[in-house]
Amino acid sequence: MKIEGTIGFVGTGNMGEALIRGLLKVGVTEPSQIVGSDPRSDRAAELAETYGIRTTGDNVEVARQADILILAVKPQVMERVLEEIGAEIHAHALVISIAAGIPLAAIEARLPQARVIRTMPNTPALVGAGATAIAVGGHATEDDLEAAKRIFDSVGMTVALDEAQMDAVTGLSGSGPAYVFLVIEALADAGVKVGLSRHHAQALAAQTLLGSAKLLIETNEHPGRLKDMVTSPGGTAIAGLHTIEAGGLRTTLMDAVEAATKRSRELGEQAVKPEER
Repeated sequence: MKIEGTIGFVGTGNMGEALIRGLLKVGVTEPSQIVGSDPRSDRAAELAETYGIRTTGDNVEVARQADILILAVKPQVMERVLEEIGAEIHAHALVISIAAGIPLAAIEARLPQARVIRTMPNTPALVGAGATAIAVGGHATEDDLEAAKRIFDSVGMTVALDEAQMDAVTGLSGSGPAYVFLVIEALADAGVKVGLSRHHAQALAAQTLLGSAKLLIETNEHPGRLKDMVTSPGGTAIAGLHTIEAGGLRTTLMDAVEAATKRSRELGEQAVKPEER
């Protein structure tokens, strides 16, 4: 189903571009319906040429045109951007934020009547394999939620959650690619240590994680059961797993998600109470 009206992007960095590319690829909207702002004129020109969209260096111009306004900016500049464009946002516009850690309350305090949705995408959206959590604000409707899901489904999968769970999402899937890249790097290093070339070791490590994730998603099996399928008595996998458990990888990953969740919560509290920063 196509989305009607103009979709505006305040910020057209990596994630903004990923969404533009995804929307056009799946046909959710047309290039003529998208307008984006970027402070760099060369970047704006590049996006206009690549995707056929309208671009500008003026955030206010985007806010004035947008029926759906996507705030694709860094958390640390969100307050300044809202001060700049707040008075220019249409009363009927849906506002969607992708800024990590910025709670709905912080945005709604500056846009009291706006229909606001908060999202937490992750970087695999850049290749159409993202995971995005969506939480709706006090004025947002079911139709608004469906529109947001159509937008972010264009770059992966989405889940709708209560906002109270968004910090946990940030700790898990938002920050999770960093953990996974570290695991891939470590596996590749290990491959080099036991005699593989760097090229082959990295390719095998990355494909192994990709294939394992695909197997889990498509079979919907418990990961423990799939682990057991690989682990034969007295074999190589159980020897490796014994070493992993002895090294505390499971606990370390759980601690990492918990630490990132805590940090996301701290950043959100600072956004609500800027005077305490």
